[in-house]
Amino acid sequence: MRNKDYFLQSVIHRSYLQLCPPGQFQSNERMEFLGDSVLNQIVGEYLYHAFPDAEEGQLSKMRSRLVSRYALAECARRMQLVDFLLMSPSAHQSVADGSESILVDAVEAFVAAIYLDGGYNAARAFISRHLLEVFADTRMAHDDNYKSRLLEYSQGRGMGTPRYVTVDESGPDHNPVFTVEVQVGGIPVGEGKGGNKKSAEQNAASRALAYLHSQESGSSLSSL
Repeated sequence: MRNKDYFLQSVIHRSYLQLCPPGQFQSNERMEFLGDSVLNQIVGEYLYHAFPDAEEGQLSKMRSRLVSRYALAECARRMQLVDFLLMSPSAHQSVADGSESILVDAVEAFVAAIYLDGGYNAARAFISRHLLEVFADTRMAHDDNYKSRLLEYSQGRGMGTPRYVTVDESGPDHNPVFTVEVQVGGIPVGEGKGGNKKSAEQNAASRALAYLHSQESGSSLSSL
């Protein structure tokens, strides 16, 4: 590490600036922008060489899975990045309540800090270790559109179309947390949280699929 200022800025959420004298710090928002570009470049380069026969559409889909909110939030949790973030109590509570946006932004900012401090190779080594080596196989083997998978599952079994209901909205305006319940056949089968309704619905659908599969497995076992 040559410039600690990069890493300090990468962990400063904009809400923290409200607690400081004006002009003392900068938030990590500009670094998020740079980190997102570096992240996409390195993941795209990896996929280009790893899958020489894949078409453009396939490569784009694989990259979107590897840099998805889920993957980056899980990366942040594995690194325990939340322990180092500087943010307001309300923003901290939003993270505790399940919002992933702050964690995702922090990972992108951290990538930018590594890139600015150590160059492209350092950023590539970090992304390879903390993202590609962890998620490459599993993220490219599965479709992340859990709503689509749940719809296919429920309709294929004559259970009708899933219904998504927003049951709660909390947190500050700049960092809300939505809680969504999904019902199949009028019965609640999963609940999810997210920084927007779309991600909350995806999380709810993911939980619903896990629940329905477990119920299906239990029924199969009981019939033996």
